[in-house]
Amino acid sequence: MVDQKNNLSFMLSIIGGILILVGGIVSSIWFIYGGTTWGDFGDMWSGFMGGYHGMMGSFGMPLSYMGGFSLVGIVSGVITLFSAWMLNMRPQERNMWAIIIMVFAAVSFLNMGGFWIGGILALIGGAFAFGSSNRQN
Repeated sequence: MVDQKNNLSFMLSIIGGILILVGGIVSSIWFIYGGTTWGDFGDMWSGFMGGYHGMMGSFGMPLSYMGGFSLVGIVSGVITLFSAWMLNMRPQERNMWAIIIMVFAAVSFLNMGGFWIGGILALIGGAFAFGSSNRQN
């Protein structure tokens, strides 16, 4: 039963980390490389705001701040994936890797957490890993 929980926590964390990384890459392309001006699509959403998203997604901040948040998403995704891999490779350090997964899954919500579902899956995977390691000790 413990091996099934370990595999489940590993798979949930890997899938969550992949979604977080993809979400960070997509939003980086969108915000850093001028996605709001491609084909005037951004103007439709932002109205008279021009280079700002206004109420529709940038929290009233310029796009450069949102580009920084998207980089946070990329870093969170990479660290979550690495931690999930280490969770599987070093089961004796399960508590440490589970906590790192949960922390960076929570940080990823600055960038929508991998379309929200990626952050949630990584949080659940980290919680399963932390719970199974406490039961083993």
